[in-house]
Amino acid sequence: MKSLAELAAIKERMKDKISLRKGEDNVRVVVGMATCGISAGARAVLNAFVEGVAENGLSDSVTVTQTGCIGMCACEPIVEIFEGNEVKTTYVKVDAEKAKKIISEHLKGGNVVKEYTAENK
Repeated sequence: MKSLAELAAIKERMKDKISLRKGEDNVRVVVGMATCGISAGARAVLNAFVEGVAENGLSDSVTVTQTGCIGMCACEPIVEIFEGNEVKTTYVKVDAEKAKKIISEHLKGGNVVKEYTAENK
């Protein structure tokens, strides 16, 4: 970085992505980002969800966040989706391609992608 103008430009470019990680919307996507998750590829999964939510116009209703260890290290990367206060879906061994399908079918379409859930592994 060489100037305040460059810093302001970076801030403006990243503003939408950062806002996806905050808030209290009715749907939360939580990516496990402990050491086990990161080593299994969770960083790419988190980025895929942040970008996919923005690209699909879901920013007003979906928040993407990260958490530490979820407790099933052999199943990482793990993504939990909370809808309201009651419904939680746990997806396991998620990669960027699976994230795209979860966004289109679950977050946009309202249908759980059962073959990626913990219950089917």
